[in-house]
Amino acid sequence: MAGRAGRTGSRAGAGELLALVRSGRATTRGALQQATGLSRATVGQRLDRLFRAGWLREGAGGPVDSPLGGRPSVTLEFDDAHAVVLAADLDTRHARAAVLSLAGDLLVEHSGALRVEDGPDAVLGELGHWFGRLLEKSGRPADEVCGIGLAVPGPVDTGTGRVVQPPIMPGWDGYDIRGRLTRAFTEHTGAAGVPVLVDNDANLMAYGEQRAGYPDCPAFVLVKVSTGIGAGVVVDGGVYRGLDGGAGDIGHVRVARGADAQCRCGAYGCLAAVAGGGAVARRLAASGVPAASGSDVRDLLDAGHPEAAALAREAGRHVGEVLATVVTLLNPGVLMIAGDLAGTPFLTGVRELLYQRALPRSTARLEVVTSRLGERAGLVGAGALVVEHLYAPERAEERLLALGV
Repeated sequence: MAGRAGRTGSRAGAGELLALVRSGRATTRGALQQATGLSRATVGQRLDRLFRAGWLREGAGGPVDSPLGGRPSVTLEFDDAHAVVLAADLDTRHARAAVLSLAGDLLVEHSGALRVEDGPDAVLGELGHWFGRLLEKSGRPADEVCGIGLAVPGPVDTGTGRVVQPPIMPGWDGYDIRGRLTRAFTEHTGAAGVPVLVDNDANLMAYGEQRAGYPDCPAFVLVKVSTGIGAGVVVDGGVYRGLDGGAGDIGHVRVARGADAQCRCGAYGCLAAVAGGGAVARRLAASGVPAASGSDVRDLLDAGHPEAAALAREAGRHVGEVLATVVTLLNPGVLMIAGDLAGTPFLTGVRELLYQRALPRSTARLEVVTSRLGERAGLVGAGALVVEHLYAPERAEERLLALGV
């Protein structure tokens, strides 16, 4: 039966041909015949479905398919202009949303105050309003939106799209995010039936950063340090989520120095309670420096505040101690530090403990870097998640049938 992801051969369907073109493994009709074993007529029929859907276009002349020479073959390209993706990235106190092309380019974006503690109904309703305004600004009609990607600051069961016991998202546990965001989008645009994908923010930041800057890195780890702490892991080009979305939740690893620090999850000694942006903000506030969140700490660091810098470096040392285990276990090629605290003081602290505690073999070729995409990483990752899901072979076949082509 056609449609198994990644399969090529005499029964390869249109979805597999699309995957070969998108990956660059076969970009001419002749190359597709060679890769799949399909006849010229069958390749033509299946490509015709993709052309009629508007998913493929012809590019410039490519290499000559025949060893006997002749005219260059016409290349085939994924038409990334036929649809757009909506993406949003929620933090504890603010959010970003954007319209993206299928190639991952941000066409228009918006950021503003949006508090997750106000609850999912209000927050997702407001996102629907933002999406409507963004589409108007972009000039793209709502019926060109093929999907919505959402990054949230909590563990997500991606099979259901629901957050699972999120420490910093009161009222969100088990909530039907997909259903509410779909309704909100319809309310503000009139379009219906748009699929919604939800994942953890650190996962999507890692996915976006890895694809944009380190596509050849087989093991990539991103640690987001904002009000809380979380990690995203990309292995062999895919996000590693664990059994039910809990992978990377390093903010709740217990650390010895935090025995008296109570975390928002209710436990004592969690890394986030000792070294997260919220913890640093509380220590600054206790000494008379106005700070209530990781974003406040970021502003102080940007202003060169010496006490904020000292506390950020100390927080980095705590995180570096935990990351020594992470690096030894996963042996990544890149460790990226992102989020509100991802500046020089924090990074210095991380490196001090990481290189002291991790096995030398684990760090010999390790790159420890900061974010390239900055605050847009979650949006880029959310958009990529939607595109890879919708144009994967099996899903592509389903969508082509639904389009009647």
